[in-house]
Amino acid sequence: MTATGLKSLLQTGADELGIALDATQQEQLLRLLTELADWNTRINLTAIRDPEDMVRKHLLDSLSMQPYLHGQTVADVGSGAGFPGLPLAVVNPSRRFALVESTGKKSRFIQHAIEMLQLPNAEAVNVRAEAWWPPQAFDTVISRALGNLRDFVRFSGHLCAPHGRLLAMKGRHPGDEMKALPREWQVETTHVLRVPGLDADRHLVVLTRRDRDRE
Repeated sequence: MTATGLKSLLQTGADELGIALDATQQEQLLRLLTELADWNTRINLTAIRDPEDMVRKHLLDSLSMQPYLHGQTVADVGSGAGFPGLPLAVVNPSRRFALVESTGKKSRFIQHAIEMLQLPNAEAVNVRAEAWWPPQAFDTVISRALGNLRDFVRFSGHLCAPHGRLLAMKGRHPGDEMKALPREWQVETTHVLRVPGLDADRHLVVLTRRDRDRE
């Protein structure tokens, strides 16, 4: 597909998600994929290599979380090559994003992408989530690929502010995982995510602390 075709695919998908992309944001998002593909020829960052698939499975899949972000600070735990954190940072310039990734080569790419795309609202954090204790907790903590829900809570719960939310992107509905959550956490709600052009199960699980209403 041509560059014009990829731009149209991105724009159409964003429109379906209810996200208005300006010309600069379109350019940033597509440049991110171009840079990812270039780095991927030297360093294995992603198994997704087809340009159309990258638009759908990296950009649009990430942007499908947009309606569920809460507050002004967001941590993307286990960010990999920067998804969903980087696309969300592009379309949310007023929010602050921390992209937490323990693998050095992936964190280096994230830092490079932040500088290349000129995203002052994003930072790369090269550390394991369970070992990171930032000065302030986050309003939203998200993960697209951090194992099961119990592990997500165990590794990342301390990063979430008292009235914040953990957002876990999953494939199939994780009913068994939801039953195994630690008692101090609860499933507030689940959502079916519709990713334009992607015929695959996508669910979002929203987790909150059980005692937050008493604080």
